[in-house]
Order: sequence, then structure tokens, then C-alpha cells
Amino acid sequence: MVRTRCTDHVVGAILASWRYDISGISPEMRRDYEQHFTECAHCRARLKLHRTIDVSLAVLTSLATIFFIFALAVLMHVKPLEHVAFKVLALDVSSMYQMLVSAAIAGVCFSLIALAFVLTATPVPSYLSDIAAERVRVIEERLPAAIRTFRSR
Repeated sequence: MVRTRCTDHVVGAILASWRYDISGISPEMRRDYEQHFTECAHCRARLKLHRTIDVSLAVLTSLATIFFIFALAVLMHVKPLEHVAFKVLALDVSSMYQMLVSAAIAGVCFSLIALAFVLTATPVPSYLSDIAAERVRVIEERLPAAIRTFRSR
């Protein structure tokens, strides 16, 4: 793999310290940094890597929340766990059920807290909204003129 170097080391160092997130800066400064991203392959690749990591974290914490909610739903509706409690673990049904429900609730709470941290600490919401706006623009360009004029009303 060939390693690229930043074309402007000062700007590259500033962007690296911000984790390549320019969503919260003024429009004047943003233009300069966006220009640097178009010119510098190194910083563009690093930006893509950081946004991939951020989106992956958001997806993984969302999936963890969904899985723990699913585990709670299974605990509410499936009774074969009673056999495991009696024969294998030598527990009574209520203590096993309470233990599993407590673990599932703790998992949901922890996953929601982790998701909140990921969404506030990373630019994922603005990044995803920018991607959605770009997709809408591309779809609207492909629409026939009659539908485009009807939609603009």
C-alpha cells in the first residue's frame, strides 16, 4: 500500500486534530477546508476512514439496543428456559427469570447510553443528513421535467 502525504501539512494537522470534522465551523473556514479535501487525497482518505468508523459505531450500538430489546421480548414469550433452570442450573424459575430480565434491561440501558454518546461525540447525524440530501438531489435530477415542476409547487 502506497502511503500518501498531505499537500498542506498545517491544514492537515488542524483537520487531524479535529478528526476531520468540519461540520461545526463557520462557512468561510469550511470553504477552505473543503477545498483542501478536494485537493488532498491523503486527507480525503482519512476523512472517509473516520466517517466509516463513526457510522459503524452508530450502527453497532443501534444493533446492540435492538438485540437486547429482542432478548426482552423472547423472555416474555418463551417458556423453554424453565427446563434449563430446573435441570441444568438448579435454579427456581423466578430467580432465573429475574436474572435474565435484569441483564436484558441493563443491556438496553447501557446500549442506549452508548448510542447517545456515539451520536453526540461524532458527526454522524449531520454526515447522514448530508448523504440523504445528496441522494434526494440525485433522484430529483433523474425525474422527468413534468414531475419536477409538479413537485416544486
